[in-house]
Amino acid sequence: MSAPDPDRGRVPDLDLSSDVVALTRALVDIPSESGDERPLADAVEAALRALPHLTVERIGNSVVARTDLGRPQRAVLAGHLDTVPAAGNLPSVLRDDRVHGLGACDMKGGVAVALRLAVTVPAPTRDLTYVFYECEEVEGDRNGLHRIAAERPELIEDADLAVLMEPSDAGIEAGCQGVLSADIVVRGERAHTARAWMGTNAAHLAAPVLQRLADHTSERVVIDGLEYREGLSAVAVRAGVAGNVVPDECVITVNSRFAPSRSPEEAEAYVRKLFPEYEVRVTEAVPGALPGLDRITDLVAALGATPRPKLGWTDVARFSSLGVPALNYGPGDPTLAHTAGEYVPVAHLRECEERLRRWLR
Repeated sequence: MSAPDPDRGRVPDLDLSSDVVALTRALVDIPSESGDERPLADAVEAALRALPHLTVERIGNSVVARTDLGRPQRAVLAGHLDTVPAAGNLPSVLRDDRVHGLGACDMKGGVAVALRLAVTVPAPTRDLTYVFYECEEVEGDRNGLHRIAAERPELIEDADLAVLMEPSDAGIEAGCQGVLSADIVVRGERAHTARAWMGTNAAHLAAPVLQRLADHTSERVVIDGLEYREGLSAVAVRAGVAGNVVPDECVITVNSRFAPSRSPEEAEAYVRKLFPEYEVRVTEAVPGALPGLDRITDLVAALGATPRPKLGWTDVARFSSLGVPALNYGPGDPTLAHTAGEYVPVAHLRECEERLRRWLR
């Protein structure tokens, strides 16, 4: 019989008084792949409960902490605790003024910034809700922010604005695109490949669909002075049941990224209009989020960055669906997210922390 592990069940320590670089490394060094966030959530919860100016709640492996100072405005600072699976990039390494390691960019650097604000700004000029949530990197029904919105919407709905600490090169990325996934089905007729002329090869008939996608020119939609560039791409082609059977069905999966001014229904109608002679099965349709810059002008001014459109989907859309204008603002290059060599620049960590602290004071 093996000896019991003395560390089993021990809550890792997080020193929120350490600087943002050391804190980022500490967060990276607590593994938290999607679905396994409990040790990190325990550590975050314990560290926040030690702060007397915060009320802390645990919902699954998400942690919500709030001030209640009676301020006329409330803001949310949110970041997800989970990462994609490791790729030989643990533990963290500090090299060339960058913190390297799993999740350093997406988005433990942003979580570190928010935790530093929680401890260093006990009396902000606006009440704050800190949300550190689980399962952002997996299917939406497991998303911790989705669960909070479903079970305890009052924790979010009373906010006037939200900052999602997504990596944005320490700049402002406003709104986000919507996402639509659909299968375009091409029908044929099965036959033995030795007598292929007796059937109709659905894979061969799919060529016009692929050519139509290759020839398609995506629209560019300007909202609040920001240009959202749409996209429509084939991401999978599936046909055939065996190596000696002419396929009677070919399915082309397309992914559409549409401007936040369109509804999912409008995006679906757009795709169906492009392929009227084919069966189109929509498998996912998620709305985007309008930039809403007119509602967060003081925050934009305080951050001192020119807003850019978010070309992609983030959880700002969840805030938008609750009537809370939100933007993406955090340290790190978003193109490094999920890569084995991801890192976050020390300069980004310090800049985001200082600019948000100045706004909160």
